[in-house]
Amino acid sequence: MTVYDLGDKRPVLSEGVFVAPNASVIGDVVVGASSSLWFGVVVRGDVFPIRIGARTNIQDNAVVHVTGGKASTTIGDDVTVGHLALVHGCTIGDRCLIGMGSIVLDGARIDDDCFIAAGSLVPPRMHVPARSVVMGRPGKVVREVTEADLVQIREAAALYVGYAREHGAGLRGRGG
Repeated sequence: MTVYDLGDKRPVLSEGVFVAPNASVIGDVVVGASSSLWFGVVVRGDVFPIRIGARTNIQDNAVVHVTGGKASTTIGDDVTVGHLALVHGCTIGDRCLIGMGSIVLDGARIDDDCFIAAGSLVPPRMHVPARSVVMGRPGKVVREVTEADLVQIREAAALYVGYAREHGAGLRGRGG
């Protein structure tokens, strides 16, 4: 794993956090217990803070960044940020799923228990009310989450806590 201090800004990784060997964590970043940052992830708190809650997974090649002096990034507990997603200067509540390839931009606020469909664009300053499903580019609220959606969100977070334990205990490089 590549964890970088930047001046006096130091990442803090809580107990049980898994950071893949080629993920990068830079600056003012706090990651909650049992969370995971997967292969190719960049979490760059260089110009403003990033806070990631407990049991949250940031999947392969996702980017979490901020806007200096304007927009920090906060991601709640039990959140899944899918592969290749971009989360930038926004707030994401607890128990949300941000689909693969989605983009969430500056000042957006996603409340608890939301499902952002794969490939969606949550534009700057959009507010997504709790228990909403967002789809499209630009994203629009298309319906309320169902109980099945909520189960999928919870299961995704729990699954990745298990994956992180497995990778943390058994991942070994094989050399050249």
